Amino acid sequence: MASLQFHGNVDADIKYDVILDPARESNLFRVLMAMQLAMGMVPSPRLPKWWPRWLRSVGKVLAMVYCSMVIFTSLHLGVLFTKTTLDVLPTGELQTITDSLTMTIIYFFTAYGTIYWCVRSRRLLAYMEHINREYRHHSLAGVTFVSSHAAYRKSWIFTVVWMMACLVGVISWGLAPLILGVRTLPLLCWYPFDALAPVTYSVVYATQLFGQVLVGVTFGFGGSLFVTLCLLLLGQFDVLYCSLKNLDAHSQLYQKESIKGLSLLQSELLLEDSTRELNQYAVLEEHSTDLLLLYSGCRKGGQVNAFHGALVECVRLHRFILHCSRELENLFSPYCLVKSLQITFQLCLLVFVGVSGTREFLRIVNQVQYLGLTLFELLMFTYCGELLSRHSIRSGEAFWRGGWWKHAHHI
Repeated sequence: MASLQFHGNVDADIKYDVILDPARESNLFRVLMAMQLAMGMVPSPRLPKWWPRWLRSVGKVLAMVYCSMVIFTSLHLGVLFTKTTLDVLPTGELQTITDSLTMTIIYFFTAYGTIYWCVRSRRLLAYMEHINREYRHHSLAGVTFVSSHAAYRKSWIFTVVWMMACLVGVISWGLAPLILGVRTLPLLCWYPFDALAPVTYSVVYATQLFGQVLVGVTFGFGGSLFVTLCLLLLGQFDVLYCSLKNLDAHSQLYQKESIKGLSLLQSELLLEDSTRELNQYAVLEEHSTDLLLLYSGCRKGGQVNAFHGALVECVRLHRFILHCSRELENLFSPYCLVKSLQITFQLCLLVFVGVSGTREFLRIVNQVQYLGLTLFELLMFTYCGELLSRHSIRSGEAFWRGGWWKHAHHI
């Protein structure tokens, strides 16, 4: 095992444990990338190089057309609900006004979100590829370790559950007329023609149902992407903190210190649950290293080289995390600015219509779904951002756990 092996399973199939430290994932964003491509947020997709040139040209044109159709669907529904809102304002019917205004905000934000991620698609793809290429799979060789696979697993589960929740919430309302057997549209808005006519009804219904799917995917994609990136960066901070904690152990390991001495250091660093320092790690769990296995794979090296090299690798990892955090802020600042306004107005309207509206069962279910999803979305953006901000300033605490002062003259 190489002294500075961070990545795991890149050049060799290096793992601390088969179960606790699974193989390195080649793509941490597979589900998000598939959803982004399927819902028209990638106007210039990377097509296989083995395709003929004419087929790639056709593919790029079709991608542009599909993205334009997705954007048009959201925009035209937003315009139709704007017209509906203006028409019902003179009537003074608060429930109808708030319903129309809520849908206007939702569809205009859906259009904004789709356009925003289309414009930022290349930058986002480069960002994801950079993380896939440079992220550290597990901590530095020492007497304890953490594996970032746990952060990936949590992000994958959250993405699937959140996308399903968003889609169920919007599709259930879109399919309600079909389930009840009523010839009506799921979205009651103004049309310049008879939308219930035999010829146009199916087309309008399909368009509205597709628009509802776009709402669910757009809302789900933005939140899932933000939480996924936060969880992965928190995992990288945990990898860094465990590596800093094991600096002295790393040096002793490659100095071929006795197993007994390393075992004592292991018991000192990996305390029992009752005596362990709380909140050392945000998303990962620390495990003890199989010292006999690791010890037999280490080649004896100089103390200066081992400690200094490990410290340099920790600095590189910290710089990688800071770069990814800055890019996260640059990507999401314009999005979250509009998102915060959308959530604020939508919460106000949903609460108002929930208090003063009618008590129809399906209407109550739909309002509870929208209200719950909106509140949870607000919570996950604020909580994950705050958690990442607070956890990012704990490098000093982890550095003090590593006994670096014993090697200060080698730095």
